[in-house]
Amino acid sequence: MVAALLTLSVGVPVVLLAGGASDVEVGEPATAASPTENPTTAAARQVAERITAQLDKQAAALLGGDRSAFAAIAATAVRPELRRRFDALRALRVTHWQGRPSGLPTSAGRAGEWRVSIEFRYCFVVPNCQPSPMVVETRWRDGAEPRLLTLLKSKSSATVNGRYNGQPGALPWEVSKLAVLVGKRVMVASTPAHRDRLPGLLKRAEAAAKVADTYVVTGTAPDLYRVFYAGRKEWERWYGGDQPEWGAGYAINVGGGHHEVVLAPETLDYGPGLDELLRHELAHTASLPDKDYWDNSAWWLIEGLAEHAGADGQSVARYEGLVPTRRLVQDDWNGKLDKLMPADDAPHEQVAGNYGIAYLAFRHLVDRFGEERAFAFFKAVVYDLRPPAQTTEEIFGQSWASLRKECAAYVRKAVR
Repeated sequence: MVAALLTLSVGVPVVLLAGGASDVEVGEPATAASPTENPTTAAARQVAERITAQLDKQAAALLGGDRSAFAAIAATAVRPELRRRFDALRALRVTHWQGRPSGLPTSAGRAGEWRVSIEFRYCFVVPNCQPSPMVVETRWRDGAEPRLLTLLKSKSSATVNGRYNGQPGALPWEVSKLAVLVGKRVMVASTPAHRDRLPGLLKRAEAAAKVADTYVVTGTAPDLYRVFYAGRKEWERWYGGDQPEWGAGYAINVGGGHHEVVLAPETLDYGPGLDELLRHELAHTASLPDKDYWDNSAWWLIEGLAEHAGADGQSVARYEGLVPTRRLVQDDWNGKLDKLMPADDAPHEQVAGNYGIAYLAFRHLVDRFGEERAFAFFKAVVYDLRPPAQTTEEIFGQSWASLRKECAAYVRKAVR
């Protein structure tokens, strides 16, 4: 049952290397030194200037398709890794790439060697997208043209320079060879071992994107939906790999207003369930804000909207999760919605019931008040971080206590 396997990864959700040819500002560590500046600080600033020049050369090589020049800024031992990353980024049709030191370099403990965090910003396919940021740790040997000695993979982080709520773990193109197809609204990617599955996945994802486009809560639809299909090894490595045991897919924030969808191993064999999964996850991409600051009490609303998209207008009676939802409701559900988020190790049937309650509660809002007001409520709670008790009077004309009881009654009636 697909609904039992859907999951949203939020708030952990962004990383490779190189400077770029763009007007987008990233960091300004290389400003002119003050005459009274500490000599150590002045030296670090000069190193940052030289590293920035190398990153700019590398960005120009990436955007210009020069694989050798992209790897040339690094020591010999690092170049094979850079060439692999170059191939993955070119497959993803990188359109913007820029790297800048994030703060000043510090001594790496050996003469002439420096450590520094590098912030990269990038776009795929779309030339003028809002770039996604990522920060990685690096080590360099200084000189007229510094050489990259170490490039770490990105790690999960609570913040990226205060600009948005964190970055995920290692991105697919940091750790894997990739095969990629691009359609009108969707880019799909996986490892070369699954290359032959991509045309079918792209066709189905394009259909799901048409549905997801109607779930934009505010602003405009995503400029491009990004879907990555993970094999078993990739599922445990991509984006940190820390997913619930019951998860079959998730949408993860990579910054710059972008969420990427990851499909778990074997989901391509779900049959019609794959279409529901794609609609669900792409609806997350369309509906969620760039700032992932909500708490777990909003889980039912976030997942209820996505389940509604997954159902795509079918009657409640045809919802696949009705049986496990009935069991959960008749067992010990207390009628509340703010504690529905399942534990990572929760039994599959319980998870299916949690998703089912979320779907039915959101379905009631849509059926009674219409999508416009249901979306306004979603925006108030998820975007503006307002408790439901502060919003239901102005949006729905009744108290949250009254509306919650109404939603609970609808759920109980639907599963009889």
